[in-house]
Amino acid sequence: MNLDRRTFLQNLGVGAAGALALGTVSRAARPAPAAAPVLPAFDAKSADAYWRAVRAQFPLLDDPVYLNVGGLGPTSQPVLDKVFSTMLKLQEHSETGFGLIEPAREALARYLGAKPSEICFTRNATEANSIIAAGLTLREGDEVIFESHAHPGGSFPWFNQAKLRGVKVKLFEPDNAGPEANLARIRELVTPRTKLIQVSHITCTNGLVMPVRAIAEFATSRGIWFHIDGAQSVGMIPVNLHAIGCDSYAVSGHKWLGGPHESGLFYLRHDKLESVATTEIGAHSGELPFLPGELKYVDGAARHEYGTRNAGIIAGLAEAVHFQERIGIERIAAHGRELATLLLTELAKIDGITMLTPRHDELRGSITTIRHPRADASTLFSYLVKEHHLRCRPVTEQKLNAVRISTHVFNSRAECERVIAGVKASVRDL
Repeated sequence: MNLDRRTFLQNLGVGAAGALALGTVSRAARPAPAAAPVLPAFDAKSADAYWRAVRAQFPLLDDPVYLNVGGLGPTSQPVLDKVFSTMLKLQEHSETGFGLIEPAREALARYLGAKPSEICFTRNATEANSIIAAGLTLREGDEVIFESHAHPGGSFPWFNQAKLRGVKVKLFEPDNAGPEANLARIRELVTPRTKLIQVSHITCTNGLVMPVRAIAEFATSRGIWFHIDGAQSVGMIPVNLHAIGCDSYAVSGHKWLGGPHESGLFYLRHDKLESVATTEIGAHSGELPFLPGELKYVDGAARHEYGTRNAGIIAGLAEAVHFQERIGIERIAAHGRELATLLLTELAKIDGITMLTPRHDELRGSITTIRHPRADASTLFSYLVKEHHLRCRPVTEQKLNAVRISTHVFNSRAECERVIAGVKASVRDL
């Protein structure tokens, strides 16, 4: 894109000219956007009241009880208000709102412990995983290692590279024994041809938390690229990308973070920027003032962004970060884990129920996965929905034949007790 045009669009979104794109004059029939929610001060003695106030910020219905953030996270009303109001205001003068993207980038970078230049907005974690898979220089016979429980959004990009370039995929089975056991399984697969190690920060199947810092240290010591699929982690637990030390990281905005549908981002460490080819490109990815000429990429991960973007979605993703920051990510993680611990403890007592989620403290977060002694995943899932109004998620990957229960900010202890009662009844009824 021409530099003058880029500067104009940025100024149009946030400067004096931004009044055109985000005009304050509204149609009389349009309701004013809601103010940021005022949550009560957190008091451990009245924690239930605090979490009810958080729950009240979601338009999510009470029936069925929603326990599938690992699949798709509900969006809070403040985020929806930001998305809708931004899109409506931009439509008043048919503007792109391009200038709103950089403030959102800064918000996401701060939240993730990264630099704004290391953040690229994507549609989802799958797109971010695809950027790294297509962009790295890999040749026939080069090896990539990741766990067998990887989500299709994390595994398909690499199997695609196996078809296109002859890359060799090597899998390891996640180990519930402890952090060291998973690092050991990775180490056993490494050879001189290993070019990349990828893990799910938290597996989508049984919620196992990988020892990402230790893996990053190991990979760095051997000159191996380390990429993380963080679809299940960002928004569930605190994530500081610089502290982890990975080379790249994929984020889903519409799961635990509570962002709008089709939102996500790609983190690329700045000193590794030139190692990833820009495989899809267009306006905003670089500068080419006149044709013909020399294309100069943007000096940052944003070179992987291109064309017109939905500024309302990106502004909504930033608002999701602000909403979590008002609660506190440490508090969010503790709440989800407390509910998951209740489920883990009580469901394990039910005769015949098998716990697939690790019991090791360092390996678990806010996901609990169980297997029924007789019912398959689909049968148990349907039973819990129809008979007990509990919306979980069947886990059929790798023939695990289980059901996953995700607990987040809008869930309560009472809802978890309903899950426990429902699973107890399933052992009797199925």
